[in-house]
Amino acid sequence: MTMRIVTINIPKYYLEAFEELTKMGLYNSRSAIVRDALKDFLDKELKFIEDLEPEKFAKIKSMQTQNLA
Repeated sequence: MTMRIVTINIPKYYLEAFEELTKMGLYNSRSAIVRDALKDFLDKELKFIEDLEPEKFAKIKSMQTQNLA
């Protein structure tokens, strides 16, 4: 898998928590923590979308589009 660099701004206490998780050996790097968290988030969100009835999904999509305008 090809990785891309993404820059994000996070609260200091998140970074401190990342450092602790890395020191504890639960993750190899801060990037691994972010990738794991994003994977969980996307799995949850995509499951939510899959569970929606088509008309509800269309309504939500329409609301999102209106909010972007």
